[in-house]
Amino acid sequence: MTTFRFYKSSYSGSQGECVEVARNVPQLMAIRDSKNPAGPCLIVGASAWASFMETLKTGDSTVL
Repeated sequence: MTTFRFYKSSYSGSQGECVEVARNVPQLMAIRDSKNPAGPCLIVGASAWASFMETLKTGDSTVL
């Protein structure tokens, strides 16, 4: 069984509307709602995550 270690961004505020990301498993990224840590998580490949992050940085939504 894979054990993900989730972290909340240091940019997260105190409003509780955050996601947590686990990147300790090679080639996978897991994302979950910080308000519901026992709930479901989304697991994507590392390359898909890198594309998503690049889109956020550049604002180029045509790649999504």
